[in-house]
Amino acid sequence: MEIVQKTQNTEELETREPGKLLWKYAIPSIIGTVVIALYNIIDSIYIGHGPGLGDHAIGGLGVLLPVMTFISGIGMLVGAGAATRTSIYLGQKDKESVEKVLGNSVSLACLLTLIIVVIAYIFTDYILLSVGATPETFPFAKEFLYYYLPGNFLLTVNFALSSVMRASGYPKKSMYIMLIGVSANIVLAPFFIFILEWGMKGAAMASNLSMFIASCIMVEHFLNKKSTILLQWSKLKLESKVTWSIINIGFAPFFMLITAAIVVFFVNNRLNEYGGSTAIEAYAIANRLIMVIIMILVGLTQGMQPIVGYNFGAKKIDRVKKTLNYTLKVGVSVGAVGLVFGFFLPHLIIQPFNPSPVLAKEATWAIRIMTITLPLSGFQMVVSGFFQCIGKAVHAFFLSMIRQFVTLVPMLYILPGYFGLDGIWYSVPISDSVSTLLTSVIFFLQIRQFKRYVTKNT
Repeated sequence: MEIVQKTQNTEELETREPGKLLWKYAIPSIIGTVVIALYNIIDSIYIGHGPGLGDHAIGGLGVLLPVMTFISGIGMLVGAGAATRTSIYLGQKDKESVEKVLGNSVSLACLLTLIIVVIAYIFTDYILLSVGATPETFPFAKEFLYYYLPGNFLLTVNFALSSVMRASGYPKKSMYIMLIGVSANIVLAPFFIFILEWGMKGAAMASNLSMFIASCIMVEHFLNKKSTILLQWSKLKLESKVTWSIINIGFAPFFMLITAAIVVFFVNNRLNEYGGSTAIEAYAIANRLIMVIIMILVGLTQGMQPIVGYNFGAKKIDRVKKTLNYTLKVGVSVGAVGLVFGFFLPHLIIQPFNPSPVLAKEATWAIRIMTITLPLSGFQMVVSGFFQCIGKAVHAFFLSMIRQFVTLVPMLYILPGYFGLDGIWYSVPISDSVSTLLTSVIFFLQIRQFKRYVTKNT
């Protein structure tokens, strides 16, 4: 019975039309990744209207974005790596390896999160000052982080389990579970913030409780004997070969998020120097739309992952190419939608946060500039995700480096000298344009090498 269930869930990966299959896997995956951003956005909106909170509280949550992104990256590291290995092993019909990947991914997520949480508690003040907290935003950021950190065990395990769930043939179920979690947060956050008047503490606790609800449902799935793969106690023991296979593949998307977090660190510090709290708070609002688009693109590449990974493992190269081409078109289109909202309809993004007139004006200007090149980001992220899917982690890593460090960070230090605060906003579209050109060259060169590799192995 278990073998039949496995076949039913994976057979379509090598038979169904790639475009339709991508949407089947991408939509649940997109919802899963966007949920991470939604937790932060929901908290920000409620905080913007909360008693005794307002602009500086939104800014406090904004300066925490690098920290929260870094911790989310642990889930991405484990989840993306485990999902890719799951897809490849399922394509090879290797059930034993799949269940080892599942067990090791849970243990690895818990271990890495424990290390990060302990470090964060020890160096809380130093971390907050480093990421750009001002005297006005510091107390809000510290209160939220103190109560939010314990829930990150749930966040990283959720991400790992949902990734494997999608890759093993349950994309819709993964989507529903993540939606249950974010729906719980929508209900719980106003209760803690407005009724109990717990402020930042209430927002953090609402997020943690919501993730706990989602975690319980996910664990139940993998303990159910009707599932394609099972979570077994004996498979929780870390094995170096298995954990390295997860980290090796998951490092590229992990590094993508980490570099994004580090870039926010640089941006916040430059904004603090040239614009103070108002500029940081404007960036916190503007970056919400960008993060939603980025998370959609991450979800899109994760939806591509089981299709490309499975067919690459089964050596069905034509399906790999078709899936890649279709995903590239969708990725660029998603970025274009973000551009339309950011440039032409910024008020729709900004108003829900209830900013002051001064903050709303600066946020509008920032969001218009920073979203101009979002279609280029769509292209870059799909290309990077493709190399991750076929096991070329070094290539994906290098592309992420180009987009974040090679181009953006230098711009943050060069342009403000000529344009002041606006130079920081200009840094994003200019660096995206330069990095897209470099990414295109590397992509087409690697595609040629990929074709030669295929010829040797078919």
